[in-house]
Amino acid sequence: MPTNPEASSASHAGLNSAMTLKDEIQRHIRFTMARDPQKPNRHACFMGLAYSIRDRLIDRWIRTQRSQYDTLAKRVYFLSLEFLPGRFLMNYLISLKMVDEARQTVEEMGFDLDELEEEEWDAGLGNGGLGRLASCYMDSLACLDLPGYGYGIRYDYGIFHQTIENGWQREQCDNWSRKGTPWEIRRGEYLRPVRFFGRTETYADASGRQCHRWVGGETVMAMACDILVPGYGDDFVTNMRLWRAQSSREFNLDEFNQGDYIGAVEAKVLSENISGVLYPSDEMEQGRELRLKQQYFFVAATLADILRRHRKMNRAFSELPDFVAIQLNDTHPAIAIPELMRLLMDEEGLRWAEAWPICEKTFAYTNHTVLPEALESWPVDLIRRILPRHMEIIFEINRRFLAMVDSQKIGDSSLAQRVSLIVEGGQQRVRMAHLAIVGSHTVNGVAELHSKIIKEELFKDFDILFPGRLANVTNGITPRRWLAQANPPLAKLINDTIGPGWITDLAQLRRLEPLAEDAAFRQHWIKTKRDNKKRLARYILRKIGVGVDPDTLFSVQVKRIHEYKRQLLNVLHVIALYHRIRANPDAPMVPRTVIFAGKAAPAYHQAKRIIKLINAVAARTNSDPDVQGKLRVVFLPNYCVSQAEKIIPAADLSEQISTAGLEASGTGNMKMSLNGALTIGTLDGANIEIMEEVGEENIFIFGLTANQVTALRKGGYNPQTYYDSDAELRQTLDSISRGDFSPEDPYLFSPIMESLLYRGDYYMLLADFRAYVTAQEAVSRLFLDKDEWARKSILNTARMGKFSSDRSVMEYADNIWGLKPLAAVEKEE
Repeated sequence: MPTNPEASSASHAGLNSAMTLKDEIQRHIRFTMARDPQKPNRHACFMGLAYSIRDRLIDRWIRTQRSQYDTLAKRVYFLSLEFLPGRFLMNYLISLKMVDEARQTVEEMGFDLDELEEEEWDAGLGNGGLGRLASCYMDSLACLDLPGYGYGIRYDYGIFHQTIENGWQREQCDNWSRKGTPWEIRRGEYLRPVRFFGRTETYADASGRQCHRWVGGETVMAMACDILVPGYGDDFVTNMRLWRAQSSREFNLDEFNQGDYIGAVEAKVLSENISGVLYPSDEMEQGRELRLKQQYFFVAATLADILRRHRKMNRAFSELPDFVAIQLNDTHPAIAIPELMRLLMDEEGLRWAEAWPICEKTFAYTNHTVLPEALESWPVDLIRRILPRHMEIIFEINRRFLAMVDSQKIGDSSLAQRVSLIVEGGQQRVRMAHLAIVGSHTVNGVAELHSKIIKEELFKDFDILFPGRLANVTNGITPRRWLAQANPPLAKLINDTIGPGWITDLAQLRRLEPLAEDAAFRQHWIKTKRDNKKRLARYILRKIGVGVDPDTLFSVQVKRIHEYKRQLLNVLHVIALYHRIRANPDAPMVPRTVIFAGKAAPAYHQAKRIIKLINAVAARTNSDPDVQGKLRVVFLPNYCVSQAEKIIPAADLSEQISTAGLEASGTGNMKMSLNGALTIGTLDGANIEIMEEVGEENIFIFGLTANQVTALRKGGYNPQTYYDSDAELRQTLDSISRGDFSPEDPYLFSPIMESLLYRGDYYMLLADFRAYVTAQEAVSRLFLDKDEWARKSILNTARMGKFSSDRSVMEYADNIWGLKPLAAVEKEE
């Protein structure tokens, strides 16, 4: 497909090229928004601009689709229960190289582009790192001209909107699309029926072969909603296809006429709940049922769409792996494996021996956790009730797999029990990770340490049974979003210095390395960081009414609130600093602003209590006159992509302090390092590879290693010994225990203290406390030397080329999917 690096708004075909961007905005304000173009408000101008940009993308998308069909290219289908794209407007403008034109045009209309951007709500299609990674990969697919699509669910309300009330997290409805979204293209013609419940029947076909069919139950319709994903600076545009649930029965007029007004619409409402919210609570049976329905809903609709395209080309099903690669992003879409088997056998008439190799060669699975308790499993009874045919197929997959295990004659009597897809004893459960491993040709971890752990510990039995199946693809982030868009001042400095080639080839940032020794360049670098910190300070003041000093050290920990990520360790250090200041107010110290943000799962009560403690410590320290100008603590509510774009460029210190061996990878560490933050972290996840790239001297590593954590657990870890031997730690914990930060309820944080001192301190905060404090002291000493800090900051940015999602996606394409860029396919043709 021909590409044009200088593509601009004037070059798009299919639109009236004589119209200026302003003309197009006004046309949409008049004819799409039905507003007076002479008197538009800010929202109308945003929508007019958005529709004008979408026009250009649609035209490119159509040409991309034609090219994919013309070249008969193999495609990848990236299945993810989450995508977290953030706002679209600026991302699209950067991809189309239209930022300056758009800014000038809206200024002529009396508006500011940055203010227009604030009119857009973050799309509530994901929650954390899993969804953001999926969105980075979609960006790279498009940027690399790789034929493929993302598939997921079009949630009406997303996860939840977080507010903080009296220090506690409160969840509110995230009605992100209540004003409508200009980016979504609803495909009413692409409705896919999805069945639940019912029963299976066995019958003999014309040849006497035993066959199965799924009958009865209820049907929900899945409607396709497309959101476009452009490459950077060329004509390639792909899309995410997200499914929205629609009832197959709109309205029961008989019930309505009999006075049952609620019953008349009840079936419709219950059916459409499937695409209502991300991760409904699974504390109740109804929540568990809805989660399983969500997973099958989008998988069934997606496979129907994939097979529709395959049939369209009149290809044999034996050729499916030659033209289709399906990537399972975590275990949520793993039900796709029995679903494809069902379709191939029950609908297309293939035998098991024909269908299973197709399945294995088509699927690949990405694992995102090293926590055994976090591996998804479902009760057999629940699957059997909702998806009766799939449970039969899973049992048959397991029977054949265990027969293969037995044939290996490994001589391990408990091997079959360990690797079985079904957990026996008590309530039978299906291990979805085991299903994904057995049904895929490749299983990858997302960082070198993570992949080592899954091969040697988590899935070591499968590594023996399937040599070479377990692989590694270290995660990456898109430089378009996380530097070009999120940090315009730094992007401009880099562009002015080495040119813009880094935007599509992040390795070019290495050309900045010599400039770390250039005093003038370091001063430009320092000014850019301070400008970003001033911008964040204004945002914090506007958001929560707390003033912060941009000349203080900005220490940032922004991510999902979870005990293994150890926001609590950060808080303990803050309390220790507070006590030091109180004990000696005149002692010299490096002033700090400690910034937290992140959401806790609604049912994760300990994580929510940690949020309360952060806010309680913030209230105490921020109001104490003895610490003014020396320590400030901030918790920013409702962490999301657009908020991250404000926080990350301003970070001086990136807190990546998870218990070693428990973080699969992390991408927040990559984003902050790319933007010049120095990392303080354990040897966990991608921190190890970041250290290898930036140099041990340019990162602050502390604490136990993964092997030491394991050994300490086996040897009998006793947190009380650390409490007894460390006076500062003891003072810190005692101040929480006696209610210094909760005088209205001295026992408020007792569950936290019990987990640390009396329930084993599973995440080993006390074991790492002293090493963490020592590392923070080294941070403070270095921060006093602004010139040296800037030098290390430059080197962090310059050496982040490995962590581009473009590199990650090309590794998938080369080593897992067998996929080539569309331009390369065309050359072969």
